[in-house]
Amino acid sequence: MSAATVWCVVPAAGRGTRVGGECPKQYLPLAGRPLIEHTLERLAAHPRIAGLLVTLAATDTHWRGITALHDKPVLTTIGGVERSDSVLAGLDALPESVAADDFVLVHDAARPCVRAADIDKLIDCAATGDGGLLGAPLRDTLKRASDAGCSELTEPRDRRWRAFTPQMFRRAQLSAALRDAAHRGVNVSDEAMAMEQAGFTPLLVEGAEDNIKVTTAADFALAEFLLSRTA
Repeated sequence: MSAATVWCVVPAAGRGTRVGGECPKQYLPLAGRPLIEHTLERLAAHPRIAGLLVTLAATDTHWRGITALHDKPVLTTIGGVERSDSVLAGLDALPESVAADDFVLVHDAARPCVRAADIDKLIDCAATGDGGLLGAPLRDTLKRASDAGCSELTEPRDRRWRAFTPQMFRRAQLSAALRDAAHRGVNVSDEAMAMEQAGFTPLLVEGAEDNIKVTTAADFALAEFLLSRTA
């Protein structure tokens, strides 16, 4: 498999507790469909994504048994307690046709608005080195809060980025980095963090800032608006 065609792992075993309620966040309705289905549809429609591997909770009763989208395979496996556990399970469950040196995308189930052009940009740019991730430079003034919730310090924002997904790394290198972090008891917040700790330097690829992660109840209305305007 060339770097021009990649599989995508979508970790979806979490609950998204900040939204509240009994239903996991990824299955809450967005524009009439579960949030995760918008994300999978957007990914599967991309001509350079070969297939999707979705990691689910062992107790998941909401998954609707999707096996294909846009004539591309949608596979599932059981994820873990932490995001990194789920990503590693997804990497392990990829088809044998995905070689150790092949690049693999990892994308949040709660980012349904990722732009096709940004996926292209990431694949083209990050495949020339250690891999990389979509993100955006920090533009707002950054404050450090005190224990009382007051602003006690203005932090420098130079060279600070917000990290998005997809993130793209070689299958074997990312698997080894995640296993090593788990062995050391480090809970990595994203794939790039695991790769950084393994000695790699992921490329930061600037993407559109409307690639939002639906995190709170208020984000659903914004995501619905953005979905009607992005492709």
